[in-house]
Amino acid sequence: MKNFYLCSFREQKELSIAEMAKLIGVSKSYYEKIEYGDRNPSFNFIQKFKLAFPNMETDKLMSNTQKV
Repeated sequence: MKNFYLCSFREQKELSIAEMAKLIGVSKSYYEKIEYGDRNPSFNFIQKFKLAFPNMETDKLMSNTQKV
């Protein structure tokens, strides 16, 4: 189940998956797994996301997944 919130947020920022992962401070493969819905974001990931993007609502990272 793809995380459409995370995917559209990244696309709005015009970032590649690798660039987004680097900004957050996680590996590209880990970020990809979260965006594609293979893994749920960990507490550590959410903290890093919030540090990189302090004005974004992190609660949506957990709830906006859909089957593709």
